[in-house]
Amino acid sequence: MHKLGLKKNEIKLVPYTEEYHCEFCTVKDEILRTVPIEENRIEHIGSTAIKGIVSKPVLDLVMGIDRLQSIDPEIVAGLKKSGFLRLKVERPEEIIFAKFTDDTYQEKTHFLHLVEYNQQLWHDLVFFRDHLNANPGEREAYQRLKKDSIRLTGIDEYTASKESFVKRIYSKRK
Repeated sequence: MHKLGLKKNEIKLVPYTEEYHCEFCTVKDEILRTVPIEENRIEHIGSTAIKGIVSKPVLDLVMGIDRLQSIDPEIVAGLKKSGFLRLKVERPEEIIFAKFTDDTYQEKTHFLHLVEYNQQLWHDLVFFRDHLNANPGEREAYQRLKKDSIRLTGIDEYTASKESFVKRIYSKRK
């Protein structure tokens, strides 16, 4: 497997490998041992969950809880035991945690998106993965967009360049 990890503001795309799924299963098992959560509330999302396309070497997971406004402290403590630390990223419908290569906290290997289970963002993230895995044309279009976007100057521009594509896919769910 390609080594997981990206430094802040680094953009790098690597080929897909089946080992991403194995890594997801390993991390999910770690989380289930330390966090009081049901197995069906943790999913592999993002480009590493889409077969055959390039991705940044960072694994994305989504974890669904009942309410973001009142997170059970055991969840945060359990995630910390599994190596996930809460980031200072402010987003209205999610809280972001990351796992790092070491305690210098310079290189992230995993992102965990904590969202409300069975709400819109949960469904959008899972639908995006499932839709691209089921539609080769959309998958190829997304890969082309990612490869074209990597030429942009920074991670924020790279992410912004994909936004309209992602929103278009989300709209197909409704």
